[in-house]
Amino acid sequence: MSKITNTNKEKVLNLNDLKRKSINELYKTAKVLGIDSASGMRKQDLIFAVLKAQTTNNGIVYGDGVLEILQDGFGFLRSPDYNYLPGPDDIYVSPSQIRRFDLKTGDTVSGQIRPPKEGERYFALLKIESLNYDAPDAGFDKVIFDNLTPLYPNERFKLETDSDNYSARLMDLLTPIGKGQRGLIVAPPRTGKTMLLQNIANSISTNHPEVIMIVLLIDERPEEVTDMQRLVKAEVVSSTFDEPAQRHVQVSKMVIEKAKRLVEHKHDVVILLDSITRLARAYNTVVPPSGKILSGGVDSNALQKPKRFFGAARNIEEGGSLTIIATAIVDTGSR
Repeated sequence: MSKITNTNKEKVLNLNDLKRKSINELYKTAKVLGIDSASGMRKQDLIFAVLKAQTTNNGIVYGDGVLEILQDGFGFLRSPDYNYLPGPDDIYVSPSQIRRFDLKTGDTVSGQIRPPKEGERYFALLKIESLNYDAPDAGFDKVIFDNLTPLYPNERFKLETDSDNYSARLMDLLTPIGKGQRGLIVAPPRTGKTMLLQNIANSISTNHPEVIMIVLLIDERPEEVTDMQRLVKAEVVSSTFDEPAQRHVQVSKMVIEKAKRLVEHKHDVVILLDSITRLARAYNTVVPPSGKILSGGVDSNALQKPKRFFGAARNIEEGGSLTIIATAIVDTGSR
C-alpha cells in the first residue's frame, strides 16, 4: 500500500467530506491510497476502506457531529447530513469523554476519530479538537442555558440587502427582528410563508455571516426540502411528511438542544421553523392523552412542548442570543 506524500490535504481526511463525495470521487481517493478492488465495493464499505487505509498510512481522520447521549451513558455524534438520524456512520463517544468535558446532548463536537476495530460497529472519537466551535476547555466555566439571564432584544438584524428585496425592506420598517426575538408568521396555506422564510434566511446570512442559522422543516414535502437546501445558505434539517410523528419530535429536540448549547458558548443562533402548527400536531400524536381536549381535538398536554420550543428564544445578558421565527397555519378549513 503506497504512502501518501503528495499534499497535506491528502494526509488529513474528514469523514463528513467523504460522505458528501460521489462514488467516482471516492474511487479516485481509494486509488491514491492504493486500495485494491475498490470498484466492487458499496459506498459505505468504500468509506470504511479509505479511512482504514488512511490510518494505516499514519494519516489523520477527523469527524464531527451533534452529540446525542443515550440512557446507557455513552453517546453518538449524529450527522446533520442525515437529519440526525441514527446510522452506521455515527461516531461513538465514550462515557469517560462525556464526563471529562461535561458534554450534553446537543453539543457540536469535532475531533480525531478512528475506524472500528474488529468486533466494533462504529467509528470512535479519539480526541476532541473543538466543542461548539470553541476550544474543548472553553465549556468548563459555561453557565447552563436555564440559568442564563434573559433580556429584551436590544440589537436588531438588518434584513435589507438590495433594492429589489421589497419584503426584507418592509420587514425592517414595520416588523424589525431583534436578536433574541420570537416571531410568528401567521397566514393561510399557499400564501408565501415559506418564500418569506427563505428571504429572511438569505438576508440574515448575507448581512450577519457570524450568525449560526438552522432551518427546521417539519412535515414538509421532500421536494420542498431540496428547494430550501439549494436556495438557503444555512443548515437545513428536515423530517418529511412520510416520517412518523415520533421522528418529527426527535428532530425538533436535537435542533433546540444544539441551539441551546451554542448559546451557552455565547453564539448568536437563529432557528427558522416551518411550521410550528405541524410540530404541535406531531406532539398531539405522541404525548399520552390527559383527558383534557381543547378545540380542534388537541390534547392540552400536546401544546406544552411546542411552547417550550418557541419560548426558548431569548436575548442573553451574558452574551449570545437565540432567535426563533416560526410559521403558523390558519384557515385550513379542517375541523
